Amino acid sequence: MNGHPESSNGFNFHDLFVLDMANNHQGSVEHGLNIIRGMGSVVREHAVRAGLKFQFRQLDTFIHPSHHKDSDNKHIPRFLSTRLDPAQYQVLLDEVRKEGMYSICTPFDEESVDVITDMGFDVLKIASCSAKDWPLLEKCSDAGLPIIFSTGGLQLVDIDNLVSFFEHRGVDFAIMHCVSIYPIPDEHFQLNQIDLLRNRYPKRVIGWSTHEDPDETAAVQIAVAKGASMFERHVGLETDEIKLNAYSSTPNQVDNWISAYKRGVTLCGSVERPQPTTLETDSIDTLRRGAYARKPIKQGTPLSLNQVYFAMPYIEGQMQSSDWKNGISAQAAYQPDEPIMADQISIPSIPEHQIIKDAIHDVKALLNEASVVLNSEFEVEYSHHYGIKEFRKTGAVIINCINREYCKKIIVQLPGQNHPSHFHRRKEETFQILHGTLHATIEGHERELHPGETVLVQPGVWHSFRTDVGCVFEEVSTTHYNDDSFYKDKKINKMERHERKSVVDHWGRWQLGDED
Repeated sequence: MNGHPESSNGFNFHDLFVLDMANNHQGSVEHGLNIIRGMGSVVREHAVRAGLKFQFRQLDTFIHPSHHKDSDNKHIPRFLSTRLDPAQYQVLLDEVRKEGMYSICTPFDEESVDVITDMGFDVLKIASCSAKDWPLLEKCSDAGLPIIFSTGGLQLVDIDNLVSFFEHRGVDFAIMHCVSIYPIPDEHFQLNQIDLLRNRYPKRVIGWSTHEDPDETAAVQIAVAKGASMFERHVGLETDEIKLNAYSSTPNQVDNWISAYKRGVTLCGSVERPQPTTLETDSIDTLRRGAYARKPIKQGTPLSLNQVYFAMPYIEGQMQSSDWKNGISAQAAYQPDEPIMADQISIPSIPEHQIIKDAIHDVKALLNEASVVLNSEFEVEYSHHYGIKEFRKTGAVIINCINREYCKKIIVQLPGQNHPSHFHRRKEETFQILHGTLHATIEGHERELHPGETVLVQPGVWHSFRTDVGCVFEEVSTTHYNDDSFYKDKKINKMERHERKSVVDHWGRWQLGDED
């Protein structure tokens, strides 16, 4: 593939396999072509996105003159013995494009960066050994190519420095967790680092650059489960004369590796909570307990637990143990051991306070997702402008943190909630989104706000807000006054404050009615 394939935010690093040929071409164009064709066949078979990676060193200047012969550095003889000239690399690059793979290259010196850009590679890869090589990094950042960098041997401060450097330079980049041991013993995989990198750099694709035994497939599945979405390994081809090192994979081993990745993706499933399948609900139904009469029950009798018992099997249409609530009445007569049917009972209406209490669980879950931690000293306002029964449609949960000459609140809206249009005469406020998406309408202008974005609301300015997916946002304002909200819907203005708000200490465990 030539050119730079892009997503809406730049190069699409997601689900990308980086196949590093390194020096496994053995200095032979024909052998290199066979590796590329073998890997291309596997990539097409699995219908995945992959890039074939080269490594470029301008050996005449990269290696000190005194080490061009009889060097005691173990790498230099291999580099020299597998040398290819630019024309030979061009043949291999053309084959990569013919095989439908991205072209990726790791430069080890500044001159190689120019060669890479002149040849039209798609992606630059920074090796772990070069991740603190600032002259080279400066050159790479000016190349105008998307960059992947590996983190082998780096401390967090080093990774922070690289992330900040590339962000300041406007580079489109992704990060590879990597351990620079060849091959990696089990105790050094450190796959939990994928979690750390994803949490520390949430806007970046995090990958796993692997050097394990080529027949090892468990690690890629664990990496998938940890959230890695880019994968790299060394590749090559064996012949009667050529044997691979202990961490390079043949086409057959890459085939098994990608198959293991796909199974890992299948095993992990959706990141959203899915609806239960019929297969699952049918299985659970065989273990449900249904309600049965313990003693004779007359029609119209309020039921108590000493009049019923719960046992297997559950019969279709029967009241289940999960349906039990205090206040249920029998709408038919029952004999001992007779099943109590769900359409023959009267269920009490849900008390208004229970609507709010049920919503609190969802509010706490959103706060957890947003990583918002509260202390134990706060006041909560459950806003329900059209009554508690409409709370899930119209309302918000306002957590009052501070109210002095300045004011801070955490506001939570559940999916589908809206807050009616209103203004304040005295208060100026700024909203900053912490989690989710908020649609704010300010004087008729609607804005879709995402985490980190802010919106200013000045005194006297009409504003409303809503969310489709749920939202947590912070309000920072001047002092809040209870008589300073004026709604466009005049019916709300006529309501007493306690009619449109339930105000409690903490979450109101004992102030919202009996505990259920």
